[in-house]
Amino acid sequence: MGRAFAEIVSRDLITVPGVYAVPPSRLQTLDAALGKRPVEAPGVSSDRPAALALGADRLGYGEYWQSQGKLEARLTIEEVPGGTMRVAEVSATDLLSAGDALAGGVFGRASHYETRDEMAIKDYALGVEAGDPGAAARYLSSAIAADADFEPPYAALAQLKLQQRDTAGAAAVLEQALSHRDRMPELERTQLAFDSAGLRADAAARQQALEAWTRLTPNDPLAWRSAAETAMSRHEYNRSVAAYQKALAIQPDDGAFLNQLGYAAAHAGDLPAAVRALERYQALRPADPNPLDSLGDVNLLAGRPKEAENFYLQVAKKAPDFLGGGDFRKAAMARLMSGDVEGATELEKQYLDLRAAAHDPLVDYYRVEWEWITGKRKEAYQRLEAFAHANAGGPLKAVALEAYGELAVWSVALGDRSAALEAAERAGASQIAAIARFVAQPSASPGEWQSRAAHVFPEPAQKQLKETALVYALLSDRQFAAAWSILKTMYEAGSGGPEEIPFLLAWCEVETGRADEAAGLLRFSPVPASSGVHPFQVFYFPRLFYLRGRIAMLAGQADAARAHFQLFRRISGDTPLIWGEEAQAH
Repeated sequence: MGRAFAEIVSRDLITVPGVYAVPPSRLQTLDAALGKRPVEAPGVSSDRPAALALGADRLGYGEYWQSQGKLEARLTIEEVPGGTMRVAEVSATDLLSAGDALAGGVFGRASHYETRDEMAIKDYALGVEAGDPGAAARYLSSAIAADADFEPPYAALAQLKLQQRDTAGAAAVLEQALSHRDRMPELERTQLAFDSAGLRADAAARQQALEAWTRLTPNDPLAWRSAAETAMSRHEYNRSVAAYQKALAIQPDDGAFLNQLGYAAAHAGDLPAAVRALERYQALRPADPNPLDSLGDVNLLAGRPKEAENFYLQVAKKAPDFLGGGDFRKAAMARLMSGDVEGATELEKQYLDLRAAAHDPLVDYYRVEWEWITGKRKEAYQRLEAFAHANAGGPLKAVALEAYGELAVWSVALGDRSAALEAAERAGASQIAAIARFVAQPSASPGEWQSRAAHVFPEPAQKQLKETALVYALLSDRQFAAAWSILKTMYEAGSGGPEEIPFLLAWCEVETGRADEAAGLLRFSPVPASSGVHPFQVFYFPRLFYLRGRIAMLAGQADAARAHFQLFRRISGDTPLIWGEEAQAH
């Protein structure tokens, strides 16, 4: 009953103007980090830390008891800070009526809970409280059986199946719920549509549902966060900024919202706004190194590698263990993007020394990847091959398999498909190995590559993997028009796939006479990972500097073109890749 009261009251308050009642599910999520207590924990202590951590300025404490055949309940609202109390006390014949009356007693414009079946709310409450997934599924299924028009157990059961990686099962639950949507309140219909569109990767339906969701619950910061994230994935950066600002108007001290606002503003081209958001984040959490790390990221995005390096080094000095010392690696990448290969290598050495002091067995792997990305390709290839051979049967076998996959990708870039195929066959069953084996096949027409992809990746669940492999194969064969059509669809849909999609798409656009479109995609610099090098980074780094030079040259900006080409050549290294930009840049 404690869980049920919390669910009923928070849902009844969701459309009250000026109020955001934090749902119990969100408190549960934060409780996991703070030390979760069971819902029946007595007193006011059980959820208070989580509520205060979320910035709540009013805390509700509930009590309930039975007296003379009636259910009595009291809700006390404490103002924070200040301690002013308001109390609503009700007497009712059943749980649902009591919950509705409590919400209305504190905020007169509260709505009514969507089910009137007490067994449905009971089983739903038991389901969300159950620690065992099997028991949770049984309770939630019972709640659905008790009231098929009651939306929360459908959503909870679908989420449970997603946690168990049962995507098909989650989709089936949501489809079952949608068959009852005409008898559900508009908000619940909207949330179902949003979840279902996400599973189907239907960006347009997801956006439509989000617009309805934020209209129905303008005080819900999570709705605005979802709107911001969806806009960000669709490269609608100004829209994302506006949505994060809406969320922050409700929860102004939410560090996560401020952090993401910083990235959205940077992508929208407003670096000062990004810096303001992140400086506010830093003021709220002065001991946290993440705001400084994010300030480095947004400066690098905006093409300010020296400023980015400074922020990364501040993090490394303030919190050397943050990201495993990865801000030394990020500082090294920022220095590399300024063209100082030797200085970047000195910074990378500090990262490697830190990992060695921590007895990280992958130090040699990281060192080899750095040699490759700074242009020592022959040496790096030989060292990585030796590393993979030496560790193929030992405790680092899984890493050795990954190294073979990376060798296969490097071999493709060097034009040696037979070596690529041999390495990929030794790389096991990883996604990298699957893509490398596919790309290592002989050159073919776009139609033949499509047929091969359909044969190798036949399952619907492999759609993203198939598209990714096909894109790399077409790029390796310089089939730019065919690769462009796939990349353009992936980019516009925000449907996942390689994180380097904008750079790959820009490459295709330069090669197919769309330089103006490519310029917009190349205006941001890539934010480096805190450790390691993505194997497929060879497809876009340092190529992006060459592409910027091509665009500047086409625009008649000779000095800018020369600077970009010189930077590209400094990083390119000792072994030309098959695509030939090294020669062209000269």
